[in-house]
Amino acid sequence: MDADRLLEGLDPEQKEVARSVRGPVCVLAGAGTGKTRAITHRIAYAVASGVVAEQQILAVTFTVRAAGEMRGRLRSLGAPRVQARTFHAAALRQLSYFWPQAVGGPKPRLIESKLGVVAEAAHACGLQLDRLGLRDVAGEIEWSKVTQTRPADYEAIVDKAGRTPPIQARDIARVYDAYEEIRRERNLLDFESMLELTAAMLTDSPKIAEEIRAQYRYFVVDEFQDVNPLQKLLLDAWLGDRDDVCVVGDPNQTIYSFAGATPGYLTGFPAAYPHATVVRLVRDYRSTPQVVRVANASLEHASGPAAAQRLQLVAQRPDGPDPSYTEYDDEPAEATSVARKIAALIESGTPAREIAVLFRTNSQSATYEQALSDLGVPYTVRGSAQFFDRPEVRGAVHTLRGASRADDHAPLVETVRAILAPLGLTPQPPEGRQAREKWEALAALAQLAEDVVAERADATMADFVTELENRVATEHAPEIEGVTLASLHSAKGLEWDAVFLVGLTEGMLPIIYAESAEQVEEERRLFYVGVTRAREYLAMSWSLARSPGGRKTRKPSRFLDGLRPASPSLAGRRAERASAKIVRCRICGATLTEAVERKIGRCAGCPADYDEELLERLREWRRAISSEQKVPAYVVFTDATLQAIAEHVPTSSAQLSRISGVGAVKLDRYGEAVLALCAGEEPARAGAAGHEEEQ
Repeated sequence: MDADRLLEGLDPEQKEVARSVRGPVCVLAGAGTGKTRAITHRIAYAVASGVVAEQQILAVTFTVRAAGEMRGRLRSLGAPRVQARTFHAAALRQLSYFWPQAVGGPKPRLIESKLGVVAEAAHACGLQLDRLGLRDVAGEIEWSKVTQTRPADYEAIVDKAGRTPPIQARDIARVYDAYEEIRRERNLLDFESMLELTAAMLTDSPKIAEEIRAQYRYFVVDEFQDVNPLQKLLLDAWLGDRDDVCVVGDPNQTIYSFAGATPGYLTGFPAAYPHATVVRLVRDYRSTPQVVRVANASLEHASGPAAAQRLQLVAQRPDGPDPSYTEYDDEPAEATSVARKIAALIESGTPAREIAVLFRTNSQSATYEQALSDLGVPYTVRGSAQFFDRPEVRGAVHTLRGASRADDHAPLVETVRAILAPLGLTPQPPEGRQAREKWEALAALAQLAEDVVAERADATMADFVTELENRVATEHAPEIEGVTLASLHSAKGLEWDAVFLVGLTEGMLPIIYAESAEQVEEERRLFYVGVTRAREYLAMSWSLARSPGGRKTRKPSRFLDGLRPASPSLAGRRAERASAKIVRCRICGATLTEAVERKIGRCAGCPADYDEELLERLREWRRAISSEQKVPAYVVFTDATLQAIAEHVPTSSAQLSRISGVGAVKLDRYGEAVLALCAGEEPARAGAAGHEEEQ
């Protein structure tokens, strides 16, 4: 490809990045400023200009998906042979190749999860830890290894770092030491040891170092603010005394310090390389001016090294709606209101997959899952399990791979659905969350087959499996239609048309254990990451109490200071209070706090007094409706709503409308049929109301 053509369509700063093809280069790239576009064009421009051969470039990033995206862009830019890998993938490739001459003997077995070995090590030390405790200790071992902290030094260094270990520091040091002993005895290799051994191999063997450095002469490192000391050690070993390295990142998106990452390598790059070219990307192509203003303002009071390199984003998109700030009396009221707003957005044309609810901790997810279910809004929880790691998906991919070997050129979509049917892809979604999630994953694979056929009508099973293999390799999961529920950490690198930042209170954001100034600043950057995920619609909210009727002692997050209006309107406060009435158990009189309990009107432990035959009739009717309308059963009514109907047995539309989960739309659509069932009669016909509405 002609080199100059590669510069077409780039803005002035992106062109400067692309043209800076020699020596050290530091790209400070704000959220939404097109950093991947800039660095892939830089790589392609260097190749097209004859500066470096494709196979001599190593582009390093942090996730398999990001590496896959980079390879895809480079292919389209005429540089398909550039190596784009994660730190771990590049290290494993080199270590495996040179193992016979560098170490000798049998190659170690790579362990992807430390939990099993950590559990053995803890048991050997006389410690009994539950799964959560094991995960915490495993995380502490990972932090120790990436910061090059040895077991004997752990207690002193963790104290100096001001780090609060999950259990006694001396016990972690003991488990860490035992873990390393077990790992060495069994010839096991974890990800941190892999990087460490690769760096040591380059340091200790000049011959191997010379060979690797002859292969890779040109380096690009993305998300450089997330580099930890061990990764920096390996990068330095790759470079040797050369300086053809381009680093890219945003110090104000450093949110993994707890895992050993530090923005210091990025902010200190110009000092380490005084002759470096430094380019700032500040043109924000993602978000509206209204969202960008909030993002910029959120960092105005930031402090520390990252704040010194703060990028003032400049919006490039047209105006959009003003961000909203809403205070609620309690968490259920907040979740219910957010769910209603989401339903309205979907009704007005925003796809569910373009909406996200972001929170600080995964424990906040359940309330929003219930609220969305109550309104029949589909959702997916990000981070609960990676799509291709799910057992049902792994099994399905294995089965599809086997079927491709006997491809008889039958219609692809029908073939895929026939293969997935015995695995659980029924014509209609099943009831229950876990069963529904499994069904949705298989349905996403079937939809992917339809997408493949839409792009290429004569696609075969072999073509489909090739597409699947590429997606597995790059962690590019097929889209599941639904609102995304995600923690702020797992949302990094993603974007949506509409974002709801919820639970913005002191003690949650910043989190209660963020005590030092550095920890609070990291929480501020986490808030910034959340804000910059939104393209157009940004809603921020918080609640004053956990439960209805609870003490309203919570305070809005300090990160909202200067952003939100001084106080919510009286009318708004009255409206929110009206939507959060105290609900008491009709059996024992206790105040109900959980969403499901409030819906059915009694404590989960109190005896039920519903008509079981009526509940079964309601379920059969719901199955017929969901089948006829081709929607999941919970979209019609959730299990909790059906149970509440069976317990109350309403005799009028007014009584039915007072049951949580029966809004105006559902009352109009299904009310007549439900009241008929409650009266012991048969509804006119399943789904009649729905069809009349469509006519």
